[in-house]
Amino acid sequence: MVIATDKSAEWMTLGNVSDFSEGEIHGAELPSGLPIAIFNIEGEFYATADRCTHGGASFVEEGEIEGYSLECAWHNGTFDVRTGLALTLPCRVTLMTFETKVEGDQLLLNPKPIRQKKEDQN
Repeated sequence: MVIATDKSAEWMTLGNVSDFSEGEIHGAELPSGLPIAIFNIEGEFYATADRCTHGGASFVEEGEIEGYSLECAWHNGTFDVRTGLALTLPCRVTLMTFETKVEGDQLLLNPKPIRQKKEDQN
């Protein structure tokens, strides 16, 4: 899915909330071309960059989600989708995350990554 948006807009529409089923990893692409992964966990929505910071594997194509833990299929490293923090080796670099919100029945995304505190980045 490619996100159509006015470049001056702060929030972008990803689609209807019902399009994002729980327990699955959904994909989209920012206007910049960056692929992102979208997660519905117990009715809360999270978005991260789609590529593992260790080996570059696509989470949408090969990743696994269990609770808030996102596992890369290539080397089994994990990340917390809420913060992007690397949880297990070999992953060490924080995963880029994005803010989401729901308005009516639409899921929206802020295309600017959430800035991590320096002490959160390892």
